Amino acid sequence: MQIGNREFDLQNRAYIMGILNVTPDSFSDGGKWSNIDVALNHVEDMIENGASIIDIGGESTKPGYIPISEDEEIERVTAYIKKIKENFDIPISIDTYKAEVARAAIETGANLINDIWGFKADKKMAQVAAKEKIPCCIMHNRTNNQLPYTSLMQNILDDLQGSIDIGLKAGLGLEMMITDPGIGFAKTLEENLCVMNEIELLHRLGCPILLGTSRKSMIGLSLELPVEERLEGTLATTTIGVMKGCSIIRVHDVKENYRVLRMTEKILGRG
Repeated sequence: MQIGNREFDLQNRAYIMGILNVTPDSFSDGGKWSNIDVALNHVEDMIENGASIIDIGGESTKPGYIPISEDEEIERVTAYIKKIKENFDIPISIDTYKAEVARAAIETGANLINDIWGFKADKKMAQVAAKEKIPCCIMHNRTNNQLPYTSLMQNILDDLQGSIDIGLKAGLGLEMMITDPGIGFAKTLEENLCVMNEIELLHRLGCPILLGTSRKSMIGLSLELPVEERLEGTLATTTIGVMKGCSIIRVHDVKENYRVLRMTEKILGRG
């Protein structure tokens, strides 16, 4: 898959996506990167430690988050995208479910859309991706009135197929889509653990898989640990994800996860 000016072999190896939240209220690092110079130093560190993509988010999506306007989100993310593009040669992902934010981010230099609602929150998102010929990660999510699940993994596959169908109808090729099972979104602890254990079933959809578990509540609840002590739990999920064929691992702690990813690939004879 072509993302920006780089070709990613998502069939045979895995890559690290480094997280850069430029929000004041994200669950793990809210407000930490509000200064652009500090954020650029962090981006440099992530690249040096193995990140192949930088994922920029301008609105928190933690449980109970307060939505912000499109204009505010655009103002937040485009300033960072511009500066990163001026200083580094690395593909940038825009973490948004709003089509106009995605459009503005792409015009500024973003190379991938990461949509936590899988084209279902903003009906124009798939059209933007198709028109701009930008690859998309479509994540599984549900509103409260869609719960509970009748058959967890089959429901997730069906919901993601619905997102894929929206993309195909808009003119976005299947080869331009990445799926994400949405660990931590609209799922209980037990459901999240089940998804992690059976994530390889997503291969049935014919798209690469992105895994996003970094520091999430699944780890905190399982190990009874606060956000700042969830590195080891995250590393365990990265190992399992790579073993089950996930292609992109989205994390806060790049160095440690990259090393685990590379070691796992060495054992498996990949990469």
